[in-house]
Amino acid sequence: MLTVSVDALGATRRRALGSDKIMSFTMLRNVLLSLTGIVLALGAQVSHAQHDMSALKPPAGSHVALIEFADMECPMCARQNPTIKDAAAKYHIPWLRHDFPLQMHVWSFQAAVNARWFDTQPKKLGNEYRDYIFANQISIETKDDLRTFTEKFAQQHGVALPFVIDPQGKLADEVKADQALGERLGVHQTPTVWVVTDRTGGAPPYLEVTDYNKLYTMLDQATEATAHGKK
Repeated sequence: MLTVSVDALGATRRRALGSDKIMSFTMLRNVLLSLTGIVLALGAQVSHAQHDMSALKPPAGSHVALIEFADMECPMCARQNPTIKDAAAKYHIPWLRHDFPLQMHVWSFQAAVNARWFDTQPKKLGNEYRDYIFANQISIETKDDLRTFTEKFAQQHGVALPFVIDPQGKLADEVKADQALGERLGVHQTPTVWVVTDRTGGAPPYLEVTDYNKLYTMLDQATEATAHGKK
């Protein structure tokens, strides 16, 4: 005759209840993870729909262009700057450079203002200044360092740098306007770069560059598609 003690039955029942609780917790966790993924996906779609992407287009007369939002104090921006510059030169396409200085950085906003000032000079040296700052970024830690390198750049190009670069704040307002444009486009990191087209030949209007190793492939596809779209 088989006999089972009350303690043994109780232990078995507790193990069964424990297993049920674990299974229930696992199922609940999986459901919550699934719901979280759905919510995030829907949120991304809604967020994208709320952004005004109409600014993502090449200038008049161009079929393809690069649009960039960058921060001169951003290490990744400095790293990718030569790649973007070479791509624009190789494909003979416009490179529209926007300033998007991040609040966490010490001197990037002032660097953007400086670049705007150099653009007001007869030689329009703004983009050369940006390239120069990116190339020397590792040696610039403070605003004083930035001023030193800015003075060197001005001297090299025969430009007299004023003591106060933007006394009325007009150039700072232009930088802030670029930041506002970036925010409307959903920019939240730097660099953010798009390949934009005029949509001829069935080319997509814009594609964000997420892998710079694929930038040339993206430009090949964009230029080929828009070339087929020419009348």
